Amino acid sequence: MYEIFADLHVHIGRSENGKPIKITAARSLNFANIAKECADRKGINVVGIIDCASPYVIEDIENFLETGDAYELEDGGIIYKDKVCILLGSEVETSEVSRNTKCGSAHNICFFPHLKDIKAFSNELSHHLKNITLSTQRTDLSGYDLIDIVEEYNGILIPAHVFTPFKSYYGNCSDRIKDIFKEKFDKIFAIELGLSSDTYLADTISELETKTFVTNSDAHSLPKIAREYNKMLVEDISFKEIVKALKSEDGRKIIANYGLDPKLGKYHRTYCDDCEKSIETKEPVEFCPMCGGKNVTFGVFDRIELIKDKEVTKSPANRPPYIYQVPLSFIPGVGGKTIDKLLETFETEMNILHHLSQDDIEAVVGEKIANNIVKARKGKMTVHSGGGGNYGKVI
Repeated sequence: MYEIFADLHVHIGRSENGKPIKITAARSLNFANIAKECADRKGINVVGIIDCASPYVIEDIENFLETGDAYELEDGGIIYKDKVCILLGSEVETSEVSRNTKCGSAHNICFFPHLKDIKAFSNELSHHLKNITLSTQRTDLSGYDLIDIVEEYNGILIPAHVFTPFKSYYGNCSDRIKDIFKEKFDKIFAIELGLSSDTYLADTISELETKTFVTNSDAHSLPKIAREYNKMLVEDISFKEIVKALKSEDGRKIIANYGLDPKLGKYHRTYCDDCEKSIETKEPVEFCPMCGGKNVTFGVFDRIELIKDKEVTKSPANRPPYIYQVPLSFIPGVGGKTIDKLLETFETEMNILHHLSQDDIEAVVGEKIANNIVKARKGKMTVHSGGGGNYGKVI
């Protein structure tokens, strides 16, 4: 057994021939560039690319395999240069009847072991949405229906960023995920927390006590890969091993979740779109106390305060620690040139965040920046809360 780092939520912006895949993601995010970024700069051992159901991306994957730099594993996943295992995924938007009887929507990240599986899933999915070439298009499926389709093609389903005010189960669909999946709820063995929440907030909801928590980047650009990630204990890097870790089977498990302080997330607190300010009242509110308006974006913290059914003094015994960590790109004074300088010396971000002493870092970038990096990787920097689609800030 050995420890690895995994980020299971990375988007593709464009295909190799420039076709749009995820409209809001950077053009530089294509299948090959993500593999190279994880291997050469990030030090991520497993990456979940979640736009692989697009026929344009499937064509890119087939061409990628022909280069000789990558090959498919019998246990699932694609190995790139013997450094990175790529999981083939699809982010699917489901249609749900929300708690106010209006139509809500939620995102799900689904992973499949082999290219043939996601090709078959893509064909099936094309019957449930308007444009299969674009990622994360609204489908006519509910989560209750989707999980059966995913399993039919040997896949797994993880509810994505479950608390965000838009496109999530708790955020705009239901007070309880079990109300969506009903008798199939036990088939959900992991949920993604999202950037604006953490283990301690999520563990105030009792139905999640038996679920594994994953922390992923939801990267829409190459630098954002691994801004949140998971440390896992596995036998090797493959789809089969990652599934075992998510299920805590045969000694495989998640050892730690590394993530932003939730205050840095874009939707941590309720935000008044008229005043353009976060509303940090003690109790959750659905209107702005400053202007009295109802043009507000409800925050993750406030949503959890409304739906929680217990107070957490400690998480379940088998829950791994959640370690607050500020990514290099969020740290004051650490710009692109500084990051390049660090990577030239120390190879990957994971080395910088996990293996180097302060003296090592100081020798390259000086005392002030080294102090900031050490504070950031220990989660000891002061932050101001984000909201309404605006990230929080590190002071």
